[in-house]
Order: sequence, then C-alpha cells, then structure tokens
Amino acid sequence: MDAPRPKLRRILQILAGRVSSADCPKGEQRVGTPAGETSGRLVCVGLGMMLGAHIGPRTRSYIEQADVVFVAVSDPIVELWVQQMHNDVRSLQPYYAEGKSRHQTYREMVEAMLVEVRGGRGVCGAFYGHPGVFAQVPHAAIARARQEGFPAHMEAAVSAEDCLYADLGIDPGGVGCQHYEASQLLFYRRTIEPSAYLVLWQVGLAGDRTYRRFASGPELRQLLVDRLLVDYPADHEVIVYEAATLPIGQPRMESVRLRDLAAMDLGMHSTLVVPPSRAMERDQALLARIQEIEERYAAT
Repeated sequence: MDAPRPKLRRILQILAGRVSSADCPKGEQRVGTPAGETSGRLVCVGLGMMLGAHIGPRTRSYIEQADVVFVAVSDPIVELWVQQMHNDVRSLQPYYAEGKSRHQTYREMVEAMLVEVRGGRGVCGAFYGHPGVFAQVPHAAIARARQEGFPAHMEAAVSAEDCLYADLGIDPGGVGCQHYEASQLLFYRRTIEPSAYLVLWQVGLAGDRTYRRFASGPELRQLLVDRLLVDYPADHEVIVYEAATLPIGQPRMESVRLRDLAAMDLGMHSTLVVPPSRAMERDQALLARIQEIEERYAAT
C-alpha cells in the first residue's frame, strides 16, 4: 500500500492528538489542550451508553489531554473507568439531591466547569450517551463559555436513540418516527401520527413539574396513558426500553399493554416506544401530481 497522502496523514495526527493549535489551519478543530496555551477552553464529549464500547479515539484524546475532566454518567463503574484515563476527574453526581430542583443542580454543574475555564484551564465535560441529547448542562456550559469569549464546542457520540434502533430492530426510515419528551405530551397540544413509531423520552418523569423528583407517580403516568388512549387502543402493545450501560448487562425491552403502563416500574432512563397501530395512508392527490411531473419529464 502506498504511503498515506499528506491530508490523510494530517487527519491521523489530529486524531492521535499530535497536532497543536499553532499547527492547525484556521477553523480546524484540534484535539486536547495545546501546550503553552493559557486561555481556558471547554469541550463536551459523550461516552456513549455502554462502558468502553462506544467511545471514539477523538473523545478519548480530549479526555486524556484536558487539564481537568468533569464527568456525569449513569453508573459509578463508568466513572471509575474514566478516572483511568485522567488523574483529575471530578464527578458531577454530588450536585444531585432528593428534593433539590434539577434546575439548580444544572446551574451549579455549569458553574463548576466555568470556574476552571475562567482560570485558564482546558476543561473536558464527559457525559453518558450523547452530550447534546436530553442533556441541559453541556448546552448551557458551552453557551456560557462562548458568551464569555472562550472557545467551546461539542463532540457527537452514541446516544440511547442509536441503541434503541439497534436493540429493537427499528429503522426510522421505514414508516417514520416521532420523538417527544413525555411531559411535553401532557403540557402541550401535540399531534400524534399512529402510522409511525412514537418514542417518548423520560417517561418515568411524565407530568412532573417540580423538577425535584427522580420519578413521577402512577397517577401522573395514568394521565399519560389517558392521553395515548386518544390515539391508540387500550390493548395496543408498547415497549419500555432502557439501553444497557455495562457489557455484562442486557437492555430492558419489556412489552406491556398500553392500559397497564401506569403500573410499570419506570425511572429517569426509561423510554416508551409505541409501535404503529395502523398502516400509512397513501396521499392519492399528491401522487397524481407527482405522476404528472414524471410524465412531463419523460416527454422532454
């Protein structure tokens, strides 16, 4: 095989963290904290859902080369694993407390990271799953850092949605897929299309307006069931899903009739998947117009 071309060689160097900010062309993202640079900076990365299985070389390099790493993950074992990559890993989990508003928790997490950025340090925030999916802290921290003039960005990662498609064998391009945060279905008027998949995130918190609980009660869940019964039959089979977080574990994929959902054990990481209850309906009027356009193209 021929030697790598210069561009490919440069990409491999960037992935390996061997290119500093001075060596990177303007606008090119770099990995890690450049040696000798005093300005603080922030990057938020995702560890994926399963320990060790979903992390990429770019994310690992950011963690290893940061001055300080803040971590928020779903399992203490994952936190211990991150500590093997860096000698200054600080957990964000202690900011949570029963009865404490999650809004306050999130503000404190953001501030903890920004204190280090303002101090001129390269900060990496490592979050489970994708750092931009159902994660307020990474978005808020990046926005705050940029407002204060510090470089900040987010790296893409494997989310619970990606695992859901793989574990349940769902192709969102087949019949379509709608995604809502479960409480939004109760707080706002939403239109559901029963011929597509419906995915409701954080279903264990459905209806909670206090932001102080880690799970809502059966009465609030029954309201969610009642809302879904407007569009689906009571005996429609739905799936409670939770992605596996450890290689020795298995994803939760528990089927239940819609009418029995309120009695299920649901937590913060539970997702509800509602398969289609009817077939898609063809739009004959638009299909006829498409046919006319195709016939005109064929005649030219």
